[in-house]
Amino acid sequence: MGIKLIVVGKTKPFYFLESEQEYLKRIQKYCSFSYLTIPSSKKSKVKSECLMVEEEQILKNTNDQDFIILLDEHGLQYSSRKFANQLNEKLIRYANITFIIGGAFGFSDKIYAISNAKWSLSSLTFPHHMVRTIFLEQLYRSFTILNGESYHND
Repeated sequence: MGIKLIVVGKTKPFYFLESEQEYLKRIQKYCSFSYLTIPSSKKSKVKSECLMVEEEQILKNTNDQDFIILLDEHGLQYSSRKFANQLNEKLIRYANITFIIGGAFGFSDKIYAISNAKWSLSSLTFPHHMVRTIFLEQLYRSFTILNGESYHND
């Protein structure tokens, strides 16, 4: 089983980088995990042009065997336990799960079309670097829930 997280743009604040690194280290205990940063489009201020550049990079790093889940504000929201159950269901059914956090403009129509699911971490809006830490923490929390560990408290 493999999980990949594709993110658009670099995490700049060092304290978010440190938290990402901590959760990445913890997640490695549970699965094969890869974290891929693709460059955000800075050549244009035009939304459609930015989305096309990012689309090209996302497509280069996904394939037909990936079960693609977009982290999207319009996606389904779950409690931590439901998130863990949904993750477990996908891990049982699919060999490769790819989560994608888009750039400032979200995703192109083609990326929406190739995705298999959309999940939302909150109805609130967060900066992308914060979403990465929140997602990684929830992924780690999910594995502790699935393994009956004491990290999560209901």
